[in-house]
Amino acid sequence: MKNVARWTAIIALFTIPFLPLYVAGELFFPFITGKNFAFRILIEIAIASYAVLAIVDRRYRPRFSWILVLFTAFVAWMAIANFLGVHPHKAFWSNFERMDGWIMLIHVYGLFIVATSVLTVEKLWRRWWMFFLSVGAFVCLYGLIQTVGGAQIHQSGTRIDASFGNAIYMAVYLMFSILIAGWLAVTSKGWVRYALAGSAILSLLLLLLTASRGPLIGLAAGIGAASVLWLGLSLRSKETRNSVGLKWAAGGLLGLLILIGGFYLVRDSAFVEQTPSLSRLSSVFTLSEELEVRSTIWGIALQGVQEDPLTGWGQEGFNQVFNKYYEPSLYAQEAWFDRAHNMYIDWLVAGGIPALLLFVSLLALAFFALLRAPEYTRAERALLIGALAAYAVQALVVFDNLFSYVPLAILLAMAHASASRTIPALEALPEVRSENNRTIVGVVAVLVAGAAVWMVNVPSINAANHLVYAVSPSQAGIATNLELFKMALKDGSFANQEIREQLSMFSKRVSEEANVPDELKSALVALAIEEMAKEIAFSPSDARLRAQYAQALETAGKSEESIAEFESAIELSPRKQALYITYGFSLYRLGRLEEAQEAFRIAYELDPSFEEVAITSASGYILTGSVAEGKALLMEALGTTTPDHDILFYAYYQTQQWNELIGVAEARVTAESGSAASRLRLAQAYAVANRFAEARAEIEATIAAHPGSRTEAEVLLAKILQAQ
Repeated sequence: MKNVARWTAIIALFTIPFLPLYVAGELFFPFITGKNFAFRILIEIAIASYAVLAIVDRRYRPRFSWILVLFTAFVAWMAIANFLGVHPHKAFWSNFERMDGWIMLIHVYGLFIVATSVLTVEKLWRRWWMFFLSVGAFVCLYGLIQTVGGAQIHQSGTRIDASFGNAIYMAVYLMFSILIAGWLAVTSKGWVRYALAGSAILSLLLLLLTASRGPLIGLAAGIGAASVLWLGLSLRSKETRNSVGLKWAAGGLLGLLILIGGFYLVRDSAFVEQTPSLSRLSSVFTLSEELEVRSTIWGIALQGVQEDPLTGWGQEGFNQVFNKYYEPSLYAQEAWFDRAHNMYIDWLVAGGIPALLLFVSLLALAFFALLRAPEYTRAERALLIGALAAYAVQALVVFDNLFSYVPLAILLAMAHASASRTIPALEALPEVRSENNRTIVGVVAVLVAGAAVWMVNVPSINAANHLVYAVSPSQAGIATNLELFKMALKDGSFANQEIREQLSMFSKRVSEEANVPDELKSALVALAIEEMAKEIAFSPSDARLRAQYAQALETAGKSEESIAEFESAIELSPRKQALYITYGFSLYRLGRLEEAQEAFRIAYELDPSFEEVAITSASGYILTGSVAEGKALLMEALGTTTPDHDILFYAYYQTQQWNELIGVAEARVTAESGSAASRLRLAQAYAVANRFAEARAEIEATIAAHPGSRTEAEVLLAKILQAQ
């Protein structure tokens, strides 16, 4: 039984490094959910196996260190903070998109506990990291294939993301890989050392191609910290100043300075500007605009902290802080931030001041433990601390994911192992030696692990599977999608909010399709409304949910109820322009024109610097009959009454402002350099204004300039001739 438990724990731990390669195409958010569910299952199996080992062999029992105390306190405090948070269920379970929350935290803690004992007793730390780097080689190969166009880049057109599906997630993983490869290289010999050095260089190249600035800054900080520390330790040693360590440390620091300085000097060169990844990285020297955005978001977060500095808002609670204290200057950014993009502030918001102090203290203790670790050389200590320093710096601008948690947990476990001592009370407990008793312990462990795997993972895996097909086109028709949504909701997963949100968006999209039977549309919309109402009852203070529910109600024709929900959303997020704009158009469709105008006025006046808001608000004025006010707003904001914008084109058409309609169409022609579509649209504008000769001339000119548009142009010309 002991050997079975031992090998089970080891295999589970050594399988974790392979998870970056796993993409679960059959699950919703395939780059996230598959890896995270697999990680949780492996940890649950590893913990059960470790429990057996600790019972039958005292060598595997927990050992004391202040790192263990702080980590345990951090996990316990976050459980309390989440229970008292704004949305406890989501704080504990998170959703499919993030797979975070306390459930992630307790599994990371489980990895820490198992690794501290099993990898220490078995002396497998270096081998585990070798597996980590070996898998990293395949990640790099995938990234290289993406670079040459042999594989699809999932997140964007230029920033490689390999099997992570997110360039930043890949970059953080590579950041750790580079520094760990350096650590292992200094203790290796022969071809292994050269292979590790090559791995670090290849990982650095791929890190540059992710164009992720935070991890790159973190790497530079890690190399700098390791070099300075190595240099300091070498100078303090009894060895001469010509020691190898001194030379390597000085060389690393000098090389880092040369690379940074050289990149700074060529940042404006044609090569850098024409290479998308390098161009984005070069903006690290001029981050004023982005820092302004980040500082605004952090300011919002700190307002939330002031409201509840002790226990915070719970994990996954930042989105409600963001909505409540939203700054209109963020209109051009994402509409619904769920992270502060700063781990220190994220923990401060989630768990208050105690959470931040515990988190920072945990990192600090790990630094000191590794600095004093007797089993590592000066070079090893410097490089391991450099890896922690890299994490600590990039955490200022990047939020965690599975593969920042995993290497961090292993580094913390190494620090704990180096500073730990036995716990007499645990050592004094007898070992279970009887085979019968060991069998009983093993059976109990299997049953507990099986129950944990089933309850924590299986219902949500089923729901993620049903949901990914529910939102996908089905050859069997929309009725199949409807049934899949119902199945996903019945699975009993932690992600019902996400399922309901997807159902709401899907029903709205289907309601606009002409080839779907009305009864199916009605069934989908009715289900969406029913489920969103349940979610609102579960989380009534979420402005985003209120806005989605309002749109679902409007899709169903329940306009008055929709207006009430929009008003609730605005009460929860009173400075968000997008809510006022959507609310204004809903009021317009109900014929409540004065109220609509007031909503458009507020949207614009919250921050008059955004052209999009100015055009949309002006269009609202025009549609509600205040044409002069709308034009005056456009002149004030843009200096013209005819900028290129679809909503303004629609507003002028509805109010029969033909000259302005033609002006907007002409602006589109200019913006698109005379494309066929823009010129045919201009012809339509001429036609509705009864300027038929100009419409025909524009169509003929379009055919001459774009022969491929002849068929479409001739159809339009026939309609215009018929209308004359």
